[in-house]
This record gives sequence, structure tokens and C-alpha cells, in this order.
Amino acid sequence: MQEKFLFEYAVIRVMPRVEREEFINVGIILYCAKQRFLKSIYTLDRSKITALFAGVDLEDVEANLQAFERIACAAKGSGPIGQYDQASRFRWLTATRSTVVQCSKVHPGFCIDAQETLEKLYEQMVR
Repeated sequence: MQEKFLFEYAVIRVMPRVEREEFINVGIILYCAKQRFLKSIYTLDRSKITALFAGVDLEDVEANLQAFERIACAAKGSGPIGQYDQASRFRWLTATRSTVVQCSKVHPGFCIDAQETLEKLYEQMVR
């Protein structure tokens, strides 16, 4: 039997009107310490967002989502937060905030392959 590893994930949401608490799921961020895995994936469905939230600045939302992804993988240009260890980056990215790009509460689970689990969650929660 293959070993299962503890992971944590959150759903990435776009919430253009924070005060109304209306949102669209656009991505997933998943962290698995034992597999040294931290990654986020997203899709910005522009037509869906503009249909539900007229006037939203999609370029700004896209820039925020790209920064989120860069920080998750500690890519060049991810700033000082991108230099933190994986656990700290995950905690920072999933912290409660009042911005257009937010995360759900963090949920735990067990997986064999973190990448496969990320893709499965993405299909279930976003697609």
C-alpha cells in the first residue's frame, strides 16, 4: 500500500465587491510538506466574471492572481514573501484578508500524489 501524505488546500476566489461577499472560484492552492509541494493553479474566466460583476478591472485581477502564483512557487519577482519557506508562503497566501483575490478556509486531506490531488480539486471546485 502506498503511503498517504497530509496536505492542505484552499480555494482561490475572486470577490470584486468584498462587502457583498459574492465570489467566483478561480483556482486552488495546495501545500504538502512531506512532498515539499506548494503550487497554485487558476483560470480567469473573463466572460463569467464580467457577466456577474460588471465593471471589474480584469487586468488588476489577473495581475493579482499572477503574483499569487509567483509567490506560491517562489518564482523570480515574487518579492520578499516569495523568499519565505513553503509553509510560511502558504500561510501568508491563505490568510484572511479583505481584497479582491481571497482564499477559502484551509482544508486538510491525505494524498499519494500532491500534483494529481491539486488537479483533481481544481476540476471539482473550479471547472
